[in-house]
Amino acid sequence: MQISESQDLYRRVDDTEERPYRCFRGLPSELLERNQPSMSSYQIAVLKGDGIGPDVVDEALRVLDAAGGPVLSFSEHPSGADCYKETGDPLPEASVEACRQADAVLLGAMGLPDVRWPDGTEMRPQVDLRFLLDLYAGLRPIYLYTADHCPLKGYGPGDIDFVLLRENVEGLFASMNGGIQLRGEMAVDSMVITRTGTERIVRYAFELAQQRSGARSGNPPGRVTCVDKANIFRSMAFFRQIFDEVGTGYPAITADHAYVDAMALYLVRQPQTYDVLVAENMFGDILSDLAAGLVGGLGMAPSGDIGEDAAVFQPVHGTAPDIAGQGVANPVGTILSAAMMWRWLGHRHDDEEALAAAARIEDAVRLVLADKKAATPDIGGTMKTHELGQAIAAACN
Repeated sequence: MQISESQDLYRRVDDTEERPYRCFRGLPSELLERNQPSMSSYQIAVLKGDGIGPDVVDEALRVLDAAGGPVLSFSEHPSGADCYKETGDPLPEASVEACRQADAVLLGAMGLPDVRWPDGTEMRPQVDLRFLLDLYAGLRPIYLYTADHCPLKGYGPGDIDFVLLRENVEGLFASMNGGIQLRGEMAVDSMVITRTGTERIVRYAFELAQQRSGARSGNPPGRVTCVDKANIFRSMAFFRQIFDEVGTGYPAITADHAYVDAMALYLVRQPQTYDVLVAENMFGDILSDLAAGLVGGLGMAPSGDIGEDAAVFQPVHGTAPDIAGQGVANPVGTILSAAMMWRWLGHRHDDEEALAAAARIEDAVRLVLADKKAATPDIGGTMKTHELGQAIAAACN
């Protein structure tokens, strides 16, 4: 979903890097041809990463193939903790440049708990990429597909439907690589809130609420909730102040506030009342995991990290090394991230075929998950990763 005015991002890469509709490592060989040829074409950089990343990305690629739409040319690039063990760099500059040149990036999951920097922190190239590409808007849609996925009583399909918008490049994460540790007895990380950074994420939130309102039957008014800790921290009071200032420009949208600790309660007690939540980086990171738990867990949660000139789409979950290689990871979050990628490209380039492809994937997920047996172990089923991916791909047709 691109809020700012569309710009043509399409750039060509060397023919040696282009592999339109061809299999690359792990992609089933039967997916060599695409259907529904289109005049449009897009370059997609693929970063599979570590752990279950390659498995779930392969299923997203399978579904992208089945859904048709504009031409996609994929190029895979090394990244992640395993890449660090092989090359000494978890995010090579060539991979970063490929992401800059691509129309969009599809990412799996990165990092392993036993591969760390000397300061004890994990490799987190997916976070580094947000800063390098200025992907300031962390978009986390939360949607309940079936009552069986929700740990709360009384909620059915579509009853939980909101978006958590996380400021991605400021907040407490701005201290990444810049924190201070003194003499082994004191460590300091700083919260960074800027007017420019806060204005753009808050404006994105109000524009998103406006879009969501227009897409709903009867055009009910949208709502944006500022999640902060303004009663304690000066930085958070500043965040709220800017939220209120920006909100005056959207009189048709309801604006309100909630402290982050209270929001953890509200999301469990009344998740159906929320539309768009906007939060600082760390608060958004924590709440997005809680929110995913309302709709089946991290395997069900897609995301997009979006900037003015680039976007990365990936599942919310991590590398899950405890189940890596077992073929039981839930691919739905990654598949829905691929649908988000299509939708973002469609809005950015005014491409109706891309939007239609996104809708086909979303409809296929909804259709397949309506069957209680269509589930991997994390959501109470017995299907393998590739079996659920195949079922969603088949439903696209």
